[in-house]
Amino acid sequence: MKTIKIKRIYDEPTKSDGYRVLVDRIWPRGISKEDAKLDDWLKEIAPSTPLRKWFDHDPEKFEVFSEKYKLELKDKTEILTALIAQNKTKSINLLYGAKDTVHNQAVVLKEVLENL
Repeated sequence: MKTIKIKRIYDEPTKSDGYRVLVDRIWPRGISKEDAKLDDWLKEIAPSTPLRKWFDHDPEKFEVFSEKYKLELKDKTEILTALIAQNKTKSINLLYGAKDTVHNQAVVLKEVLENL
């Protein structure tokens, strides 16, 4: 199994990024689809709109957000398994738009994928 990495979509794409997949429900502001150089956009595994709005990138809510998001991901096993299949041949880079590199859905998703 190759590595699973996380990266802000605003960071420069590199050849070592591997399979680049956006895991935000909403397209990030200020970046074109061409500049993003995505392999996939999996809105389906992003946090639900109510959960995303409740969290509102508040670090104090991150622990509860993580628990709730993991519960949502339990219903997405088929999509997660397909994503992990990509990981057999190349690294996966989970891309997100949030400014906070520690408290975001990609951090939680990476943990879930590594434990599948």
